Amino acid sequence: MTEAVLAVETFDSIGIARELMAKHRVNQLPVLENDVLVGIVTDRDLRDAYPTSMAIGETKMIDEFAARYTVEEVMSHDVFTVQPDTALATAVALLRRHRIGSLPVVERRELVGIITRSDILDFILSGGFLKQPAAPRRPVKRANRTEKRPVRRRS
Repeated sequence: MTEAVLAVETFDSIGIARELMAKHRVNQLPVLENDVLVGIVTDRDLRDAYPTSMAIGETKMIDEFAARYTVEEVMSHDVFTVQPDTALATAVALLRRHRIGSLPVVERRELVGIITRSDILDFILSGGFLKQPAAPRRPVKRANRTEKRPVRRRS
């Protein structure tokens, strides 16, 4: 987990968010309102919000556009989060299952960190390994013996 988290406020412009992402080479920024996590904005959200590539060479127009729209207008509101004591394997499973790039780490409604795919890759490359989280036991589903089995035909 990265504890020094870059974040934006709901009222920040998408231009500010884009500059932060480019400067710090990150792909997502948690969005706060009164220090409470309310969303996340990703590089994809920003790409989708910006004018098409047909406006290349229209720098002034694009900058004015980016200053007019706020992060709140383009962010994802439903954010998957984890707590500091969440097992790493559980976090990895969430990232994979939902095909997302990061999970804000929240404790008592306060943003305390973020875990990204890069954090996980760095961990593994440093020699770390993932332990499987303890899963609740499920009853074993047994095959119904009266079920018909496919018939194999001889050629």
